[in-house]
Amino acid sequence: MEDPKQPQDEQQSQPQYPETPQAENQAPEAAPTGDMSFNARIDLSELSEAVAQIKSEIGKIIVGQEQMVELLVISLLANGHSLIEGVPGVAKTVTAKLLAKSLNVDFNRIQFTPDLMPSDILGTSIFNVKDQEFEFKAGPIFSNIVLIDEINRAPAKTQAALFEVMAERQITIDGVQNNMEQPFLVFATQNPIEQEGTYALPEAQLDRFLFKINVDYPALEEEILILKNEHHREDHDPFQDIQAVLSAEKIIDYQQTVKKILIEDNLIKYIAELVNQTRTNPNLYLGASPRASIAIMNSAKAKAAIEGRDFVTPDDIKTVTVPVLRHRVIVTPEREMEGFTADRVIAQIIESQEIPR
Repeated sequence: MEDPKQPQDEQQSQPQYPETPQAENQAPEAAPTGDMSFNARIDLSELSEAVAQIKSEIGKIIVGQEQMVELLVISLLANGHSLIEGVPGVAKTVTAKLLAKSLNVDFNRIQFTPDLMPSDILGTSIFNVKDQEFEFKAGPIFSNIVLIDEINRAPAKTQAALFEVMAERQITIDGVQNNMEQPFLVFATQNPIEQEGTYALPEAQLDRFLFKINVDYPALEEEILILKNEHHREDHDPFQDIQAVLSAEKIIDYQQTVKKILIEDNLIKYIAELVNQTRTNPNLYLGASPRASIAIMNSAKAKAAIEGRDFVTPDDIKTVTVPVLRHRVIVTPEREMEGFTADRVIAQIIESQEIPR
């Protein structure tokens, strides 16, 4: 929703963020001018260029879906997992695979099914007759980027196998802790329509995802372009044209850079107030936890870095708040019957909260 005060707030906030002194992160000495030029503390030109290249590689195949691509890149830089929800055929899986292919990292895809066991994901210990001892055989979860297709197809015990690895980036098997190689990200997809033979993700599992990305149908013009591209492609495999842009070392370096992005105390308070409103809102049965507050802050930093800014603005926060919160809150049954959605309630909370000056 548009805030009628937003233009004035932005005009006032632009000269303020780089000037406000911080105890640990001192902002640039030079104040920005009216054209938003400023002397950044951190050189983000290389990061911004790399993100533009990633989007360009994905754009060789994917038409539209800019929001999904943007949020997946933010997820990568903020070191957070993402749940992608949409009907079949809207390029959920393809986009995640393209993002992984544009990175020079290990990638595994796991198709969740009702008969999938935890050991099929994590791995298992096998007795080695030659050495007369058990040997651990790692499962497909041991990779840099893991795409889990139809995550709600597997039963609860298999979903629970992801709890530790998604939260702590480690797996404990037979009392032995196995740390995941960094970077480690999980992208999962699910279909919101077909519920027969599925197992809804518990709140504890949902809370481990940084974003829940809702993917809609393409616009008419975009679908026409999709058809034209497919027609001219003929037998050519477009995945062969995708070039790797970033190495694992660069991704880790950029993730560390994002953590250094400046965020003022009044914006930290703004995030806390937004999340606190979800706990007292009469339309919500369940509010968001402090993990959601941290997720909003980290993803807002990544959003600012992508745009070449070393400081967070209220718009960065507002952009990421809905995808961070929509899977962490539960609408009351009464409001749900009236057609209320989590997105609608969160948008109302954002609109009602005063934007920091």
